[in-house]
Formats: sequence, C-alpha cells, structure tokens
Amino acid sequence: MKLAVSIPDEIFVEAEAYAKSAQTSRSRLYSQALAEYMARHSPDKITDAMDRVIDAVGQETDKFLSHAARRVLKRTEW
Repeated sequence: MKLAVSIPDEIFVEAEAYAKSAQTSRSRLYSQALAEYMARHSPDKITDAMDRVIDAVGQETDKFLSHAARRVLKRTEW
C-alpha cells in the first residue's frame, strides 16, 4: 500500500542515512520501524509473547521464593 506521511526533516535525513548504510530501501526501513513500534505498544502482543515464554520455560513453583514473597507482602502496608 502506498501512503504519504509528513515527518520532520531531521528524522528524514537520519532515516535516509541509515537506510543507505543498512543497504535497505526507505520503504522497508519505515515498514520495519512501524512494525517494531506496533509490537512494542500492543499490550495483547506483549502479553502473548510473555505467555509463550512462560510456556516454554515452565511454571515450576519455587517454594523459597513463594515464602519470601508472602513475607514481604504481609509486611507491606496497602
């Protein structure tokens, strides 16, 4: 899809220089930047990624850690 956007000159100059040094097109650079921004700012995607990590490493309960956390929570004023 083609799209026209306005960006500050200094960002354009930086992006042009980076695209050239990375040997990529301006369109690819902007697409990758927008995709990264969306991934970082989408709560559902972040939650899904965290869930995948937890599934991969498992959810074994560390008894010492659970006990320590409970002690800290009991001493914390809510």
